[in-house]
Amino acid sequence: MTNISNAVAEAEEPQAPQTPAPAQSKPKPAWRSLNFGPRMWVSLGMIIGIVVLAFIGPLLYPYAPDLKVGSLYDAPSPQQILGTENFGYDVLAVLMASTRNSLINGLLAGTLATVIGVLIGVIAGYVGGWLEEALMGITNVVLAIPAIVILILISMSLQSTDIQFLKGIVGLALVIGITSWPWTARAVRAQASSVATREHIDVAKLSGARTPGIMVFDVLPYLASYIVMAWILQMASAILAESTLSMLGLGPSGTNSLGMQLHWALAFQAVATGAWWAFLPPTIMLTLISFSLLLLQSSLDEVFNPRLRRGKKKNLAKAAERRAEAARKLSEQIQGKEEVPA
Repeated sequence: MTNISNAVAEAEEPQAPQTPAPAQSKPKPAWRSLNFGPRMWVSLGMIIGIVVLAFIGPLLYPYAPDLKVGSLYDAPSPQQILGTENFGYDVLAVLMASTRNSLINGLLAGTLATVIGVLIGVIAGYVGGWLEEALMGITNVVLAIPAIVILILISMSLQSTDIQFLKGIVGLALVIGITSWPWTARAVRAQASSVATREHIDVAKLSGARTPGIMVFDVLPYLASYIVMAWILQMASAILAESTLSMLGLGPSGTNSLGMQLHWALAFQAVATGAWWAFLPPTIMLTLISFSLLLLQSSLDEVFNPRLRRGKKKNLAKAAERRAEAARKLSEQIQGKEEVPA
């Protein structure tokens, strides 16, 4: 009876008004949690500067890349900032056109190689079985053949073809893209195999989703960050591959590129004659493009990889602890000296 009366009394007592729970803030978008470090901004600034020079610079510069403005290897002057090259063309005008074509080649070849590699890697990693063995067998065969040999043979064949667009930068990009996908395929296959064992894949299968839909909507999103980094590396590799072929004389005939600039500079003995303005600008531009793309890939790896972020935070915390410990020991030593009697 006592418990019942106490319960009734508590029920009859007026209860204090409850304060409403604070409204929960909306979750931040995923990109807001990304920590863009200094390397990211430096690489993006370099890439934007190179793109502006390649695509907007020719619109503002007074000389065209095919306009003869001097003779063989005229030294830099106020009119020609970087002098002239072997045909008497303005070096800066040719450099901007060459950079534009090399970037287009890298974009086309890198995209093609990434698409082929991702397609083969996702199919092999998700489906598995005999199909995985067949696709990885083809990939290993392509990897066993030196890529430079394949590039040279196909490039020589394209030079004798009657199809005009295959002789230009597009044809060379197709050749590079078709021969540089195996590494991406192997890496994506390993990632796709790991994703295929997760619970959300089983849920998608039980819901009746078909295999192509699962690969596109349930596997690829988990590989997006890795695909972006592979794409950046493929573009950098494609630009260097084009430069190598062009320096050997197997590049697109009649088309400006950074490799062709170096080819003509070597052919007309720019190094021997000391005409540094003919070979140094394309060399520096190639270095800047490769460095900026690799720096961007490295910074993206740190952004997308939580282990690297955690490791960086742990290192900073350990460094702070070491500094605090050193400061404490120094303070104890100072206090000990002050307590010593004179």
